[in-house]
Order: sequence, then structure tokens, then C-alpha cells
Amino acid sequence: MRFLHISDLHLGKRIFEFSMLEDQKYILNEISGIAKSLSADAVLIAGDVYDKSVPTAEAVAVFDNFLNMLTDLGIKVFIISGNHDSMERLQFGAKLMQPSGVYINAVFSGVPSPIVLHDEYGEINLYLLPFIKPAHVKAAIEGCEPQTTDEAVREIVGMMNINTDKRNILVAHQFAAGSSVCDSEELSAGGSTGVGADVFAQFDYTALGHLHSPQKVISDNIRYSGSPLKYSFSETNHVKSVVVVDVRSKGDINITLHPLSPMRDMRKIQGSYNDVTLLENYKRQNTSDYVHITLTDEEDIPNAISKLRSIYPNIMSLSYDNKRTRENKSMEIYNDDEISPTELIEAFYYQQNNQRLSDYQAEIVKSLLPD
Repeated sequence: MRFLHISDLHLGKRIFEFSMLEDQKYILNEISGIAKSLSADAVLIAGDVYDKSVPTAEAVAVFDNFLNMLTDLGIKVFIISGNHDSMERLQFGAKLMQPSGVYINAVFSGVPSPIVLHDEYGEINLYLLPFIKPAHVKAAIEGCEPQTTDEAVREIVGMMNINTDKRNILVAHQFAAGSSVCDSEELSAGGSTGVGADVFAQFDYTALGHLHSPQKVISDNIRYSGSPLKYSFSETNHVKSVVVVDVRSKGDINITLHPLSPMRDMRKIQGSYNDVTLLENYKRQNTSDYVHITLTDEEDIPNAISKLRSIYPNIMSLSYDNKRTRENKSMEIYNDDEISPTELIEAFYYQQNNQRLSDYQAEIVKSLLPD
């Protein structure tokens, strides 16, 4: 049986006030095409379907369209909630969807029972474990009092009574301790949310969500698919992909990564203003990509981001890398009785720009201040 593992869609996400919905619709269409071309039997979505607990109507419509594309192909879909999702909203209509091959377990109400699938090798037990915290387990299971997320997950997995003679797959949304993180993820401070990856060792494959960087944990069979799109500039070097999991007989699993090609990439550009606006330097680039530009000019360029947008319409942010920013000088605090307003402005300008006001600039400052 062939599964596609994806997670962290974050439908409706905005980055620097740029809506990612068009890009998300594009990449979901691509994933649907991959599922069709590879004759996938099922798609596993390991949480964070939406970016907000109350998603926009447009985000819901995009996900609805994606589910319809997959079910029209006869592909089953298995979904859990992530920490960004509203469990109850994502659970809506779950029973009605099952006859169409869409299985959702978004609200934790107790130890999940396996969904039993069949292929030529026999049974596959598929467990859907939504995002949980100790409070969820305490509320759902009387007498269960985990203090950490690790304890909570271990207690639930221990209650599953897993038949290790069968093939078992888990879909979960948790932070496996020791995994690599990036800027677009929301992780709680401290170690209370980390789960030891050894808790997943009984499963033939664990499809994890929560972290946006594609990676394996301990072994190839415990894996984060990562987000299908880059959601921060810390992810510019990521190769986003779909995890293709071929489950054959017990112990015979093959895992491959199928790269994704976004509508717009996310990347960093660095150089002087003249360099980044020189036609020769950008004519072979996709200038519609989402970019962060770092200018190396010593003097700030007036209205730089507006000017650069004429070439890079999706520039998201701008910074400077020069002598002033590298020194990262802190502002000194002055007593009003010890320094005049003109001297204060001159000192501020020097600390920000690492150079003195020119005579012309000093005259302007003096003319604007009261005698």
C-alpha cells in the first residue's frame, strides 16, 4: 500500500502581510497530481491544516477543493489536528465524510482505535493521534495524570495494545525531542512539550507533523514531512517534498521523497543597491519570488523597499549589512542638562550611521530647532 505523508499546510497563512493562499492552492494541486501519477492509495495529513484556529472562508474552500480532488481519484485521506487547528472545527462533518474515504480525528476523546486497512499482505492498523497536551489526556481519561507531553503520549501509546505482529502506522503531531526547528514554528519554551522519539518505535512508520523542516528522527521510519511551502527565511535552503511510503510485508517499507516545485520560491538576496538592481544580475532570476534583500550600502537608500518592488514585486523585508549594523552600537543615555538638542541629534546620527552629520545636514538640523 502506498501512502503520501504531508503536514503543516497552514492554509490561510500570511507572511509579512503577504497572503500565501494562492501559493498554497497551487502546491495542493501539485500534490494531488503527484498522488495521481504515483497511484497513491492514501494521503496522511499530520496536522496544522489551517494557520489559525478560525480559518478564513477562502482557506476552508481551498482545503475542501483539495479533499475533493483526492477523493475523486479514489484516494483515502487521513487527517489529524495540529496545535494551530481548532479541534472542534476540523472535526465537523467527520462521520459524514468517512463513506467518501476521508477520516478525521481532530478531537482527542480517548485512546484512538486503529483504522484497519487491507492489501495483498494483510492488515494495516492505522492510528490517528491528534495534537495532545497533558490537560487533554487528564480530561479524557479518568485517573490518567501525566505532567508532561512526553508522559501523555507514552501513556496513550501504551494503552493502544499494539499488535507488533501486524503492520502499524501512526499519524501524530508532536515535537520529537532533538529535532531541528526553524523560525516559522511555534514551540513552547522549556522541555515540557518534547516527546522522546523512542515512544514511536513500535510503529512500522510514524508520520509526524509540527516541524517545517523535512527530517527523520532516530530512523527513516519516524519522520517529519515538513511543510509543503517555505514559511520563513530560515527555510530558504529547505528542499520541500512529499514523503512517499510504500508499505509491503511486515518490516518491508520503502521511503522516498518527491520534491515539490512552488509557484514562487522564498530566497535571500544580498548586495549593494546598484548590484541588486542591475539587469544583468536579476534577468535570469524569477523576480516574482518572495525575497528578503540585504543591502550592503553604507548609506541608507531613501524609499529603498518601494524602489526595489518595481523589480521584485514580492519583496517581503529589507535589511542592511554595513559597518553601522555590524557594530550594532547601543544608544547612550544623556542628561538633558549636559547636551543640547543639536548635539543629541548629532550623536544619534553618528551612532546610527557611523559618520558625522555633513555641514549641510547640520545646518538643516539647526534651522529646524528652536533658538
